[in-house]
Amino acid sequence: MTDPALSTLFLMILLTVKHLVADFALQSRYILDNRRVYGHPAGILHVGIHLAGTLIALVLVGTPPALVAAMLAVEGLLHYHLDWAKDNLVLKLGLTYERRGYWILLGADQMCHHLTYIGLAAWWYLAA
Repeated sequence: MTDPALSTLFLMILLTVKHLVADFALQSRYILDNRRVYGHPAGILHVGIHLAGTLIALVLVGTPPALVAAMLAVEGLLHYHLDWAKDNLVLKLGLTYERRGYWILLGADQMCHHLTYIGLAAWWYLAA
């Protein structure tokens, strides 16, 4: 794909599919039970799964290596801390999936992840 606008749209689609796979299909009980512990290998593993998918997406749209590295660093830091903060807030507020607040917080968390992808795609477009 040579049109930067179409490539940016393709990147957004890839990141959205990656998010579904990494955040839902590949997330284990081990990850879910331990992400709230800062620095725990489970949270790092979860982010690593996301970054592997993002790496594939960025390579597929022809991203230069230096930009790939920078984008992975930004996404990794944001994703880790968003999940850590959400998980700790869920625990602190005693939220469970039966409570409306849990779903609001989950939705806000997912929105923040997708806003991150929009930011990455915009950055990619401006660098193209």
